[in-house]
Amino acid sequence: MIENYLLEELITFAHEHTLAKTAAALNVTQPTITRGMQKLETMLAVRLFDRQPNRITLTPTGQLAAQEAERLLTQQRAFVTKIQNYEQSLVTRTVETTLPGPLVLLAHLKAALPNTLQVKQSLITDNQINEHLISRQTSFIFSNQEILTADIESRFIGSENLVVHLQRFMYRANQPSITFAELKGISFVVLSAIGIWKTIIQQAIPDAKFLYQPQRTAFTEITKYSDFPYFSTNFTTLDRHPQDNQNDDDNRVAIPISDDSAHMPIYVNYLVGNRHSLTPLFTQFEAAWPN
Repeated sequence: MIENYLLEELITFAHEHTLAKTAAALNVTQPTITRGMQKLETMLAVRLFDRQPNRITLTPTGQLAAQEAERLLTQQRAFVTKIQNYEQSLVTRTVETTLPGPLVLLAHLKAALPNTLQVKQSLITDNQINEHLISRQTSFIFSNQEILTADIESRFIGSENLVVHLQRFMYRANQPSITFAELKGISFVVLSAIGIWKTIIQQAIPDAKFLYQPQRTAFTEITKYSDFPYFSTNFTTLDRHPQDNQNDDDNRVAIPISDDSAHMPIYVNYLVGNRHSLTPLFTQFEAAWPN
């Protein structure tokens, strides 16, 4: 069995190219590296290094060995992480989301959810879903992606529907619904962390300006003391932030957006093998989903 430290020395030498730099990178002495490389050659029964006066380089076999060593150590680290995450999953469950709306639902349900459910507040991207589930970094993920593979499946939970709040004296406000095209040229105040909704409104509304606010408090102040239009969804009714309450004399009206892209299906993505244990939670989410 080849010890990992020997593989680490080989990999580091392949990156650093000299014994001195390799020793410095690994915080050991140069003779230690020399002995380790000699031991590795003996164990493999091949020549890994071309030794010249004042110079040592990898042979083609040594280059291949370094590449394979790096791949092997990466797999070992992934193995350790996966096992550790699995052990943790037996004690706690972790949920992530690519969209902010489900975070509002989870906060609303907090008192009724198991204490072992940990909610990660930072949004992840769509291309992280498979990786986080397969590595068992998370138990399930809310997203607008339906995934059906040998390892991962999805369950539809409900839709998130976009609404725009317009100044009631605008001519566009006197209608039961509105399209993105009809919002052309308007300036909106918008929270920054809105996931895929940011792409949707930017692409769908012609010539619009978006005043993105990274902090909820700033967003709330602007919407409270100005007439800038803003967006909300059906999750807004569940939001418990008291500072978000609008004044009674708010001059805006809420108008549903009729475009198909303003009605987003939301799924939970999870490992197939966890379906049975997660089903009670998913049923709870469906029952509490806002209309």
